[in-house]
Amino acid sequence: MTTPSAREPLLGTPFSLATMATAVLDQRGIVIGWNTAAEKFYGHTAADALGKPARKFFVPIDGRPLFDPDFPADSWGETRTMRGRGGSLVRTVLYVLQLGPKGANAAWAIISIAADQMERWATDQAILAGLFTQAPIALTVYGPDGRVNWVNNALEGQTGLAIHEWAGRYIQDILPEGEIISPELRGRRLESVIEQVFRTGEPVVDLHYRSPTPAGPTHQRVWSCSYFRLQDAEGHCLGVCESAFTITERYETQRRLTLLSRSSSIGGTLDATRTSEELVAVVVPDFADAAWVDLAEPVLTGEEPAPWHASQQLRRVTQGNTAGQAAATPPLVNLPAGDQQLVLPLKAGGATLGLVTLLRSPSRAPFNDADRALAAELVAHTAVCLDNARRYAHEHATALLLQHSLLPQEPPEPTAVETAHYYAPTAGPTGVGGDWYDVIPLSGARVGLAVGDVVGHGLHAAVTMGRLRTTVRALAALDLAPDELLTRLDDLVGQAGMGIHPAGESSADQAVCARCLYAVYDPVSRRCSVASAGHLPPVLAAPDEPAIPLDIPVGPPLGIGGLPFECAEFDIAENSMLALFTDGLVADTQHDFDAGVAGLCRILSRYPELSPADVRDRIVESKIPADAQDDVALLLVRVHSLADDNMASWRIDPDPAQVARARASAMVQLARWDLSAVSFVVELIVSELVTNAIRYGSPPVHLRLLRDQDRALICEVSDGSHTSPHLQRARLDEEGGRGLFLVAQLTDQWGTRYTREGKTIWTEVPIRLGDVAGGDALSA
Repeated sequence: MTTPSAREPLLGTPFSLATMATAVLDQRGIVIGWNTAAEKFYGHTAADALGKPARKFFVPIDGRPLFDPDFPADSWGETRTMRGRGGSLVRTVLYVLQLGPKGANAAWAIISIAADQMERWATDQAILAGLFTQAPIALTVYGPDGRVNWVNNALEGQTGLAIHEWAGRYIQDILPEGEIISPELRGRRLESVIEQVFRTGEPVVDLHYRSPTPAGPTHQRVWSCSYFRLQDAEGHCLGVCESAFTITERYETQRRLTLLSRSSSIGGTLDATRTSEELVAVVVPDFADAAWVDLAEPVLTGEEPAPWHASQQLRRVTQGNTAGQAAATPPLVNLPAGDQQLVLPLKAGGATLGLVTLLRSPSRAPFNDADRALAAELVAHTAVCLDNARRYAHEHATALLLQHSLLPQEPPEPTAVETAHYYAPTAGPTGVGGDWYDVIPLSGARVGLAVGDVVGHGLHAAVTMGRLRTTVRALAALDLAPDELLTRLDDLVGQAGMGIHPAGESSADQAVCARCLYAVYDPVSRRCSVASAGHLPPVLAAPDEPAIPLDIPVGPPLGIGGLPFECAEFDIAENSMLALFTDGLVADTQHDFDAGVAGLCRILSRYPELSPADVRDRIVESKIPADAQDDVALLLVRVHSLADDNMASWRIDPDPAQVARARASAMVQLARWDLSAVSFVVELIVSELVTNAIRYGSPPVHLRLLRDQDRALICEVSDGSHTSPHLQRARLDEEGGRGLFLVAQLTDQWGTRYTREGKTIWTEVPIRLGDVAGGDALSA
């Protein structure tokens, strides 16, 4: 058991006996009482003070008398600054009390309280009073038995119950329809949470609680509640305090945003019934207590729906309510009308495909304008998906043929990589979709790798896919970095319009919201740069290491705009394997992409020595079901590096006299490689490109030769300028201007690529040049 002097300061009051400095004076002003607090406060011990005049110890710095014995009041108090022992200043709230009856023999008590402590206490009292009477935050105190002991005025205003109606009752009796809606605590009773806080002392923060109230029995309020335990000075548990503030509007707004994000799960297949079920799964129970979808018969058979009329024959394809998807839903009669029910038409392309009915129970808040707008957006999205299912059913064969014709039949096999690929259309009436892949040879023995998919299925998706793939190839030929390539592709999708649409249909581009991943692998540096437009990251299987997804920033899908694309770079070990794929490969029926990617990683880790073609076969056998609900595109790439003995580079001083040295160094290297057959052409290329870099470019200037096996000799000249030379045809009377033209005539390919440091002019000379018409080119 602690003493009162040890306990009372914990209560926060300045009026405890342990903190009030108290002196008692007789009628002559002599100190006859001096407590321990006074010793600490003024610095004088009781032995020093007793029997001495009070004026020696109570010295106001303003010179006014300490008190007036003739003052008519029994006591008074004011803030004074006193001089303590040693001349220190003590700011105090001074109370002077007359003890006993008035008269010449009256004694006096002088009580001193630290002014800052008194001010803090006054502030605390004002806060407490404000919390009780003015604060918008509802405060409730529950006793050890879980019953309400105390509430403030805010709770009365929010619930419509007077303060006295709360006392002594359980919360379940006051709000019988209340429920915890925080995901981590959903299903628990609020009383159990309060009991847990009381028992453990661990606070609970931001618990979301929803309930109608007596003030609004048809309106669901949502509160954010926090709970902490109350204890007295001795540590005894007194109860649990709850602070709650209304977040109904914020919660409803967040719920709508969540529903919109979940709407991406609608239309994952081209099956009308499945799409309808996906809509019901999204809206029940978070948005509506019951929902059902009725479709016109032609929609289910893939035919053109007839003009809508009141007696239209509909078939109910799906229904669900809060009791479960199998529960029966009432027909369109004898239903609550007004704002508790929404009946929305499924319209697409000017045709009405059916009806969607949403219903809320009487105890739930009615649909407001924001709810109606959200429902219209969800239904419009569903209508587009249903129309796709109907429209593309008869186009299966045509679309599949087109898809195969647009995909690369035999992707090129650059020196730096070995590849294997696979494509499978979705099972179902429409079959083909917009998944694609590509392997693109680039300058400097580098290789571009692309994979992507277009929203939707059928002929239009296949056409859009082909246009996207062609555009990616065209942009890749410009030697753009992955992030810049996706930025330009995004601009084209958002501005130019890449879809093909029949007359009379909406011109909305199917390329919008398409996803694409583009990577560039450099066998010289063994680095891979990757950028993604809403696409899943590739998986890397390095030798002797488990396969893992690459950690890359994923930008928005194409055509959305608003956010930049970012590029990530990785060092990749020799013989590593990259797997680029669309989501159809890793998505299961629950769209659990993480589990699917983990399964792919296990397969890649299990067969590190197999060729890409053999690994592809293992993946197809284990991960491609016969009834796949989405297209699948897979590109496996085993990377190799360019050996050091196939590379040579020199830094060239920006002096025209160094051109000859550059030619000589190149000739020596060609002799080492036994490539003297192309020395004349390479000597001319080096001379022209190095001269241009020194004359028109900026330091530093570099020359690099790369031998790409027996295919080509790559000659690159880099400098710090971003200006590009232009190919021109010189007139007969001009002495200059023919160098770059000759380079173009004598090489297999040439071009310019830009880097952060400047630019690189590159050329490719076929190694098996033989008797190439060098003389013919020169004479031309």
